[in-house]
Order: sequence, then structure tokens, then C-alpha cells
Amino acid sequence: MSSFRLGVSRVARQVRAPCVRNTRRYASDSHAPADHTHSAAGHGEHHHANAADANEELGTAFYVIFGAIPAFGALYYFSRPGEDGQPNSITKWLQKWEEHQEALADKNALVTAALEQAAHDKHLFYYVDQLRSGHYEMKYPEVFQHGSARNVPAGTYIPLDKVVEVYRKQHLDEEERKAKKLAAAN
Repeated sequence: MSSFRLGVSRVARQVRAPCVRNTRRYASDSHAPADHTHSAAGHGEHHHANAADANEELGTAFYVIFGAIPAFGALYYFSRPGEDGQPNSITKWLQKWEEHQEALADKNALVTAALEQAAHDKHLFYYVDQLRSGHYEMKYPEVFQHGSARNVPAGTYIPLDKVVEVYRKQHLDEEERKAKKLAAAN
């Protein structure tokens, strides 16, 4: 609606009666604009545009109004109900759009249900994982001592003597258990 108001205000400005404007008269030819030609007498020859010579373009408002008339005619034609009370073309188009929106809503509901199920399964697996011991044995304890021992700045590696002692003790206990089990089996 605002573009319609702008067009109407533009037409109103163009239709207003022109006010009398004072034109500037140049005192000499030295002040005249560059497009004036000089006659032999030294006086500028002034050209005045005739109404027939003026090539005025039609304003934007003309094209808006000229285009609005057939647009409103087409809108009226398509908004009329069909024969025997059938819905009009605009209603049919809106119903197709509504069916498309319903299909999208069904699709979104399925995706949402799948995401909720995935979240439920994820929480279930985390819960089962928490029921187990939170302690994981290291499969490869030498990972702490990887890397070259040369050209290492002091303080880069932390002392791992306590960690090594824990795993050494665990290994010895495991070997003792296996030896007892083997002795009991013989």
C-alpha cells in the first residue's frame, strides 16, 4: 500500500500548478553557460525550447495506473466462482499450497520423531555406560613415553614413576593370579 501512496503523491506533485520562478539573467556572455553559441555581434544566441521540441517522458505513475487496470481486471476474473459453485482459481491455488504445507508438516513430524528417538537411544547408551565402571584400563601404557628422548626441554614431560609403578603392580598381581589358577588346575 505504501508504494501506491508514493505513486499518488508523485502524481499530485506533477499535477500542481507551476509556481512563478525567477530565472537568472546573465549580465554578460562570459557568465553564460557553455552550450550557448556566439553570434558575430558578440551577443549570445539564446535557444528556447518549444513545447513541440520537448521530449517529455511519461511518468512512473502513468505506467503504474496503466498496469493496475488490467491487473485488477485479471484479479476480478480469477476471483469469480466457477460454474455450478465451483471454487475460483485463487482458492484452488491456495488449497494446493495448503496441501503442500500439510505434507511438509507431516515430514517435519517424522523427522522430529526420529530425532527424539535418536536422542532417547543416545541417553540410554550413556546410562548403560555409566552403569559400568567409569574406569578404563590403558591398552597401551607406553603412549606416555612416546617421542624422542633427545632435544626435549626440561619440564616437558611430567614424572610418570607413580603411574608406571601402579601398572607394574597390577601386572604382577595378574601374573600371580594366573599362576595360582594354573597350580589349582594341575
